[in-house]
Amino acid sequence: MPVTPSVPSPTVADRPENPLSRSAFLLAARGEPGPHTPVWFMRQAGRSLPEYRALREGTTMLESCMRPDLVVEITLQPVRRYGVDAAIFFSDIVLPLKAVGVDLEIQPGVGPVVAAPVRTAADLAAVRPVTPADVAYVTDSVRQLVGELGGTPLIGFAGAPFTVASYLVEGGPSKDHAKTKSLMHADPKLWHALADRLADVAIAYLSVQIEAGASAIQLFDSWAGALSPRDYAEFVQPHSAKVFGALEQYGVPRLHFGVNTGELLGLMSEAGADVVGVDWRVPLDEAVRRITAAGGSPKPVQGNLDPALLFAGWEAIEPQLDRILTEGRSAPGHIFNLGHGVPPNADPEVLHKIVQAVHAKSTR
Repeated sequence: MPVTPSVPSPTVADRPENPLSRSAFLLAARGEPGPHTPVWFMRQAGRSLPEYRALREGTTMLESCMRPDLVVEITLQPVRRYGVDAAIFFSDIVLPLKAVGVDLEIQPGVGPVVAAPVRTAADLAAVRPVTPADVAYVTDSVRQLVGELGGTPLIGFAGAPFTVASYLVEGGPSKDHAKTKSLMHADPKLWHALADRLADVAIAYLSVQIEAGASAIQLFDSWAGALSPRDYAEFVQPHSAKVFGALEQYGVPRLHFGVNTGELLGLMSEAGADVVGVDWRVPLDEAVRRITAAGGSPKPVQGNLDPALLFAGWEAIEPQLDRILTEGRSAPGHIFNLGHGVPPNADPEVLHKIVQAVHAKSTR
């Protein structure tokens, strides 16, 4: 479990001797002024880069995540290629489950597939707590990356309890999450036990990354948008809040993102994140209004270009950059990103041009 720091962590701006003190990403994540609007892309380290595909050839996804030499190189590739303001640790949200012995594989073109889904109290025993020894390769990878990245921050990440639970309960990807929702309502005691266990998994896994040197973390609740606000508040928010609460002691920015979560933005913010990720369906200024509507304080936001526009040509993309940058000024800080991950067939040159344009348009 995390070790409580003896003194409060200073903000980035209080540490001028640290090259990360000049990080536009960390400044924006803390709601502090920076030199420009920072940019990074979800799934920037991955399938759209030809150098990534060449490096991964013949190696499965989970094997790649367990090899520090590959993790370091794949994480660095988009930093070199795009000039982004942050690196995202190359891994997968089901890796901690694999590390503790859950029988699962990531099948190409399908996603994570679990051999024995968790649907009874007895099944829950298969999901044991994660220890640093289980993921020693993560510690090694993060330490190497921090040494290589210098003034570019590394974002660690994990899957949120609901999203990871959905894979365990469904046995794989699902369009309607029917089995997961049914379990929530039919056996809430089991559901909360599972979600609580997965919150502990996320806490332990993220703590390993932070203690090895990650400068921020993002909790991905990719499938939370399948839930009503009522169900989210009852069955999901307490467990995500547990994760964010346990990590507060580290003093690193905590980001939260889900897809199709426009109706949940206020609740997701209340779970305790410092930065709220917004997909392309909700304008950033409207997202800020929803976050603060229930009495919450304004927070930095992240997003939110529609990934489909990467294929529309620069004349269509550039006005959207201007719009998003304008809307992002309604928040205390804005981190430019896509509204979801980089598609595998995206042109890397378009992403590079977006980074350059956002930096140029927002330089103070």
